[in-house]
Amino acid sequence: MTAKSADKQVINIRDKVFLSEIQIAHINEILQDLSPQEIIKWTLTTFPNVYQTTALGLTGLVTIDILSKSSLGKNVELIFLDTLHHFPQTLDLLEKIRSKYPSNKLNVFKPLNASSESEFANVHGDNLWETDEDKYDYFVKVEPSQRAYSELDVVAVFTGRRKTQGGARNSLQILEIDGASNIIKINPFANWTFSQVHNYIKENDVPYNELLDLGYRSVGDYHSTQPVAEGEDERAGRWKGRAKTECGIHEASRFAQFLKENSSKEKA
Repeated sequence: MTAKSADKQVINIRDKVFLSEIQIAHINEILQDLSPQEIIKWTLTTFPNVYQTTALGLTGLVTIDILSKSSLGKNVELIFLDTLHHFPQTLDLLEKIRSKYPSNKLNVFKPLNASSESEFANVHGDNLWETDEDKYDYFVKVEPSQRAYSELDVVAVFTGRRKTQGGARNSLQILEIDGASNIIKINPFANWTFSQVHNYIKENDVPYNELLDLGYRSVGDYHSTQPVAEGEDERAGRWKGRAKTECGIHEASRFAQFLKENSSKEKA
């Protein structure tokens, strides 16, 4: 994935984009002073094959709304990972988004060899998230996301991550290179607060997950998501009581062995 150009390391993104580490640092310095709308416009005029990956969290919903109102973004396609363990409210929201933003095609990816929670349990056993959490994250998030990036030939994706969400996101950059996935990740709202995002949702009548009104500021799978108490980090309700703060989709490198094994099986 990397090559040497003089004494600079150059990162090759699917043979379509080539960036050095110095360029990445310079770009991030410039993007820090731009609004999310400007970052989105810059991304769409700079990179080919741009998608949005979204779990339909508040920030991702703002991104969809901004894209839909932009001549450059109105046809940007979305990637949604159906883990087969979402809340019913999340799946209801998925249909609302599909209806409200028809130009932004929704690409839904599910775990391999399963189209329902019961089928997933038949393949992997009951409550895999309790018996082997890493395998669960790999099968429902990491592998489907890698498959999506490959099948759609993704070069760059918008994500909804923000620094104020806490945990590993405190040091978030606006432009990142995901080495394991070999794609560019753009975080247009890295510097926004929950209040800014929430206000946009209300002011622009953007559909949102009904669980937000019940105290769920960040919504993932039903078995690992709880409401957030006043004063807690926004994502404190995810994997409550554990050190874990990410499901793996943004930490694909720690699943390198799974990815390697999966690739070997596909080639066999």
